[in-house]
Parts: sequence; structure tokens; C-alpha cells
Amino acid sequence: MRAVVWKGIGDIELKDVSDPKIEDDTDAIVRLTASAICGTDLHFVRGTISPMEPGTILGHEGVGIVEEVGPGVRNLEPGDRVVIPSTIACGYCSYCRAGYYSQCDVANRGGSGTAFFGGPKSSGAFHGLQAERARIPFANVGLVKLPEAVADDQALLLSDIFTTGWFGADIAEIRDGDPVAVFGCGPVGQFAIASAKLLGAGRVFAVDNVPSRLEMAREQGAETIDFDAEDPVETLRELTGGIGPDRIIDAVGVDAETAGKGPATKRAAKNRKEFEEEREQVAPEAKDGAGPWVAGHAPSQALYWAVDAVAKAGTLSIIGVYNEKSHFPIGKAMEKNLSINMGNCNHRRYIPRLLDLVRSGQFDPSKILTNRVSLDDAIGAYEAFDARRDGWIKVELVPAA
Repeated sequence: MRAVVWKGIGDIELKDVSDPKIEDDTDAIVRLTASAICGTDLHFVRGTISPMEPGTILGHEGVGIVEEVGPGVRNLEPGDRVVIPSTIACGYCSYCRAGYYSQCDVANRGGSGTAFFGGPKSSGAFHGLQAERARIPFANVGLVKLPEAVADDQALLLSDIFTTGWFGADIAEIRDGDPVAVFGCGPVGQFAIASAKLLGAGRVFAVDNVPSRLEMAREQGAETIDFDAEDPVETLRELTGGIGPDRIIDAVGVDAETAGKGPATKRAAKNRKEFEEEREQVAPEAKDGAGPWVAGHAPSQALYWAVDAVAKAGTLSIIGVYNEKSHFPIGKAMEKNLSINMGNCNHRRYIPRLLDLVRSGQFDPSKILTNRVSLDDAIGAYEAFDARRDGWIKVELVPAA
């Protein structure tokens, strides 16, 4: 079968690989009808999250049709149409029982981190979903059947990014009428904006510097801030009577960039040396210079801006991906009495609830989807997404007929 394979930092390839097989009783084999490219995938290609196992199939978002099940899968059968949660969980350990599927004690047998598809050694090095078929461990727990009323394009976005955006808004502790700011208007940021509004936010501010992303945020009703045109911290204060938003969601993560021009460069200059040192610590093997697959040059910029901008006694929700060496302005956060909630999304916990929202017509996640390309063209799509090419916000990959 065809699949997108990680070979090394800055080196991915579409190639023929062996078909997956049932390995454990609770496995299923799913024929993918759609997968997607996520910003997290770019972390692996850029080298900001590592180490990866060469030969790992990338991708952690997918929908498809069950082709085969192990004897321990009692709730599914071949022919069932399903959405695949990005994280893998057993369903019976204490964390899964409490709804913390991303902290499963059992699924990741070879690592210490959250078990998920297409990730590094620490997450179990499970083969991912940017392929024609995939083995799904603990399929009896993870896979969620899809009703006919929900299209593949909609269901695909429940696999990770809608769910993660909702999680970010949920742990931001949004109350009715709260002003909320979202840093990063990529795919997850767009869903954080939508989720904040669905959860009762009074105003939503969206911070980015990519025109097409800001335009999509405006279409959702967000008040947009281009950090290359104005200082996002000062602007957020001005727009909130000098107080700052009560809740801020960081949907950026370790590949952050700072302002390249405009008033925000003065604030960024204070942290430039620290960012340079941090980047070397965080991603010593990442590609530098010009061209594709270059890691962000200001790893903690979104965190610094967020802590500066949020109101005293406010809440900072962190769903952008960082690694263990990332920096954080803990002193300033402490002085402001901030509540800080963060983590990997417990996808299986939220998918049924969000599926009901989609099925009932209350929200259509497919409006965030901007590009639909063949799996055969995946590498070119990766390059466009990596370059933040205008209009390339969320990319769906469809296996060739």
C-alpha cells in the first residue's frame, strides 16, 4: 500500500509499504477513506519534536471503513464506517476510566508519553494514518461509528483538530460573556475560536500574521490582530479597557515565530537572545536557514505574549505542542495569579459529544477544510502547508481510487 513515511528531519517520502495486519485481539484494520496533514506532523518533519523512528508512517487523523477485526472487538464488524481518535487508549486503566485517555497507562508499551498515531518513540512509534490502510490498537475502545448523516469531510476533523480546539476552550474555563483570545489561527486555532463561541465567549480575539488565516477567523466573527502590524499585547489591552482577556488559548506551540516587522518587534527584541538559546536547546537537530522544513525561531513567543496579555487571575489554556525543554515565564504568571491548564487532548472523551453537534447541524466543521488532494500528491501538500501558503489552512488527503 501507499503511505507517507518519515525518513529523517526534513525528509519524508510517499512510498509502498507492507499492508498492516492484526497483531492483538483488540486490533482492527481500517481502510482509510480520508486522512489529513496537521501542524503536529510538521513538528516531526522540522525536528522540533523528536526523536522519530525512521520508517514511521505519519498522520494521526483519519476516517475509514473497518475491513477486519480481532476476536476481542465485539462492537464493530467489517463494513462499519468509523472515525479514528488521534490518541490511543485501552479504556480500562484508571486514567481512561476517568476520561484522561491521553494519559493511558497501557497503550504506550514502549514509551513514556501519550500514545498516538504517527508520532515519535516516546509516543510508541505507532504507524500513522496517512496511508491506504492502518492497524488500530484498542479498536473496541477508540473507533467511533459514524452515522450516514455525517460526511467524511466532517468526521475527519473530529479525529483531532475540532476535538483539540474544543478541549482548549473547555480547559480555558470560559464563562458566558468572557473575552477570549486565541493565539494561532491555524487549523486548531480556528476550532478553538469556534469552540470558544459555542461555549459562551462574549468576544473572541484571534492573533496571527497569515492573511488567509486571519480572514477565516474574521468569517467566524473573531476580532483579528495581525502581530506584524501591531503589538498583540498592547492591542488586546486596548480592546479590553486596559485589563486583557480573561481567557487565552495558546494554539501555536514550539514552532512559533515572532514579529518580523511593526510595533511588536520592540517587545520581541527583549527576548530575542533567550529565544535563540531556547531554540538550540529545544531543537538542536532542526533545520535552520531558508527553505522548507525550517523550525520556528521563537519557540516560546506565544507563551510570553499570552502571559503578558491575559487579565490578572485569568486562565491560560495551552494546547500548542511543546517539548520538555521549552521555556515558560513562570515568574510573571505567578505574580498575576494565573490558572494554567494544558495537555494533550483526550480525544475519545469528546468525539461522541461533538459528533452530536455535527449530526444535529449545530456546527459544520468542514468549513475549516481548505484543500483536498490525492494521497499521491501528499508531499507537495506538505510543502505548501509547511510554507503557510495563502489559503492552505487544513489539508485532507484522499487515497487514489
